[in-house]
Amino acid sequence: MKRFAVVWAGQLVSVIGSALTAFVLGVWVYMGTGSVTQFVLIQFCAVVPGILLAPYAGALADRYDRKRIMLVADVGGGLVTALLLVSVGAGALAVWQVYAAAALTATLNLFHLIAYQALVPALVPPKHLGRVNGLMQLTQGVQVAAPLVAGALLGLVGLPGVLLIDVVSMVFAVGALLVARLPAVTGGGGGGGRAAAGEGLRWLRGAPGLFALCVVFGVWNFLFAVAGGLVQPLILSFSGPATLGVLMAAGGGGLFASGLVMGAWGGPKRRVLGVYLGLALGGVFLVLHSLAPSPWLIGLAAPAFLATLPLMNTSCVTLLQTKVDPAVLGRVLAVVRMLGTAAMPVAYLLIGPLSDGVAEPLMTPDGPLALSVGALIGTGPGRGIALVFLVTGVLMLALAAYAWTRPRLRTVDDLPDAVAGTPERTSP
Repeated sequence: MKRFAVVWAGQLVSVIGSALTAFVLGVWVYMGTGSVTQFVLIQFCAVVPGILLAPYAGALADRYDRKRIMLVADVGGGLVTALLLVSVGAGALAVWQVYAAAALTATLNLFHLIAYQALVPALVPPKHLGRVNGLMQLTQGVQVAAPLVAGALLGLVGLPGVLLIDVVSMVFAVGALLVARLPAVTGGGGGGGRAAAGEGLRWLRGAPGLFALCVVFGVWNFLFAVAGGLVQPLILSFSGPATLGVLMAAGGGGLFASGLVMGAWGGPKRRVLGVYLGLALGGVFLVLHSLAPSPWLIGLAAPAFLATLPLMNTSCVTLLQTKVDPAVLGRVLAVVRMLGTAAMPVAYLLIGPLSDGVAEPLMTPDGPLALSVGALIGTGPGRGIALVFLVTGVLMLALAAYAWTRPRLRTVDDLPDAVAGTPERTSP
């Protein structure tokens, strides 16, 4: 547990630096172009590698030392940020460079995350996995809360200063990995690329409850991507960047607090109940986002919605870590990530044209829905985005109802735990 704490602290610092950079670059693109589509393309570039390269990340995590994979990924992330810093210093930063950096950073983060999650069961006792996975969710809370600090830093040190902080945070993460003296941990080898994906998928298909969980998780990720991609434009439609930073920080506070609760609690004993609860509450809070163009309403709804994220992720990841054979854990985690994120690029490509070209015209003061839906959520600029939030929330509630009707998913906790006779290979 001490070794995990050192690694976790290092990664937390690194995530803070990366979140600061992501926020200021996103604001730079949106304020410079005024386009929701170009803004959302950053997130599109960040999610595509998770689909295309996940099988390779899983194969590497099962074949090579997972600590070394994490080290290479952290060093690579620092180099990408350093190149952006050089470009800014030369006055040559362009939108396409932001897209390229998002894709490269996402690729490195993918390999890092799969290796990290596959390494955790070798570091902590099974009874603490829920708590540890809850603590790992704190990094996502920091990512969302970072805008408040990023906005202040942007005024104090500018974009170059924020990028430099990110580089330093990567150095800290690498140092923590080296100081922790982790054992060399690998899985059971296996094929690479498509072969690894096939091996992971076959294992999941042999555990139907887990496969159903992955399908539900994938649909939830799609809906979450729609909301995540539009929440900043929604806020900016009735307020400025300063208010955006405060509200994003409030949302991150909810996520951070939920991560602390999950770190202390570990989640329900029957993990699938955490999935059902996360889906139902998430749908309710998404609907609340749409009701009025009010910073106070978003300040309440956003933290509540993001608080469901650690509950969902902790429940799902802990189920996988306890039910999947450690020898194939990397490949299975990679397939789960691939299935879970497969529809997210579709969401990022869809929501720009959907909000700008369809929903916004519907919600103008004289639009087709002005007298019906407009009576509930209002009309005018940004109310089309609110309409998308309303529909997304209703769909998430429908997903919760559907998941409850799946018998194999309801009994997924009853699957046997990972076989003790096939431990991961470790060496000093």
